[in-house]
Amino acid sequence: MLDKNLANDVLTAAMSTGGAFAEIFVEETARNVISLINNTVEKSRSGIDYGVGIRIFDGTNAVYAYTNDTDRDSLLAVAKEAAKAVKTSTPSTIKGLSILNFTKISPMGIPYNTVPRKQIVDMLKQAGLAAYATSKEITQLTSMYRDTLTNVLICNTEGIWAEDTRNYTRMWIDAVASSGDDKQTMFKSKGGQMGFEAYEGHDFIAWGREAAEGAVKMLHAKYAPGGKYPVIVSKGEGAVLLHEACGHSLEAEAVAKKATEFADKIGQKVARDIVTVVDDGTIPGGKWGSINIDDEGHLPQKNVLVENGILKGFLVDKLNGLRLNLSPTGSARRESYRYAPTSRMTNTYIEGGTSSFDEIISATEFGLFAKAIGGGSVDEATGEFNFSVDEAYMIRNGKLAEPVRGASLIGKGSEVMANIDMLGNDFELAGEGSCGAASGWVPTSEGQPTTRVSEMTVGGRSEE
Repeated sequence: MLDKNLANDVLTAAMSTGGAFAEIFVEETARNVISLINNTVEKSRSGIDYGVGIRIFDGTNAVYAYTNDTDRDSLLAVAKEAAKAVKTSTPSTIKGLSILNFTKISPMGIPYNTVPRKQIVDMLKQAGLAAYATSKEITQLTSMYRDTLTNVLICNTEGIWAEDTRNYTRMWIDAVASSGDDKQTMFKSKGGQMGFEAYEGHDFIAWGREAAEGAVKMLHAKYAPGGKYPVIVSKGEGAVLLHEACGHSLEAEAVAKKATEFADKIGQKVARDIVTVVDDGTIPGGKWGSINIDDEGHLPQKNVLVENGILKGFLVDKLNGLRLNLSPTGSARRESYRYAPTSRMTNTYIEGGTSSFDEIISATEFGLFAKAIGGGSVDEATGEFNFSVDEAYMIRNGKLAEPVRGASLIGKGSEVMANIDMLGNDFELAGEGSCGAASGWVPTSEGQPTTRVSEMTVGGRSEE
């Protein structure tokens, strides 16, 4: 990537007009994508992206520049050009670069480039054929495979020299069921931060059938009733609600701008005693959101954000840590060298409780069971959100009842936290998600047990 002599010269150029800190981020990413529409290969492509980002701190502000022209003269020119924007008059000392040693959380087993593309296409087609065989109402299928292998180098004026390799792979299928102009979709994915062994033993026939059955079931479901009533959110991927409605509000970038309802609530009660919220980038086993190091060269850690209902802390990157007088928490992330890093989630979850799934359902006279939550929007400053529900069932007389569609969940993150009154003993960390924010899209996972929110506004099309 870069040798230390060149890296030191670039850092020196970046600090030539002053500045408190300078950093180099070098990235080389190889990508493979195969996509099928209606079980016919639509796209199969590979590519390599290579570039360098240079960041300079000017007080509590930062200058960022990047280039994919990585010869010596170009890098020095970019560093000097970025340095012109720095107003500080006295540069800080540049420490000698020292290698950061760390343990790789998710090593690769089967390299992606050893797997024939035909094998991947056959796996996707197997799922697609099973989906089509499930029902004549399946009218469209989109399926895709993706893998990325990224090598990065992070070095800075504080002496960090950290090299990392990151590998992600994912397959997904999106089944569409239609009747006239009415259409319903169901999305299923599989993957991990590992090699191609992520798919060993996976039943692609069952996978395709599950997507199809879900789409058909929702096609024939009645519309959900609107109103305020209890909502039970499923374990595992149901935690996307926590991620979007609350997680972003606990990132230091939002906190530093006072653009979050939790900004001044450290030490205050924000939820019931049963609620503990954690963001942990150290979980092994190929978890999607885990990291070996963050994108500033800090080791990840287990960050307890809410403990027994009390707000304990935030996710902090270096720059926003300076603004808030807080230490970094190993939470600085970015999509690529084209983005400066900022505070982001990794594996975010609510710890498990003591109730069984059946106990939570039976304790709910009337409500909604949100099994799969879809897309939506969040205002981080106010915590207000609106999410669609892809798969849902009514709860009547303490029992799961008919499937319903067209439901949306509406509310505020702080209200959801305060209204969690039952947690299951079935905790699951799931999902191969991609979270978008100021530093681009990064891999994240969410988790929780079955979670009951005592009251939430449910948008629907019928009345009861």
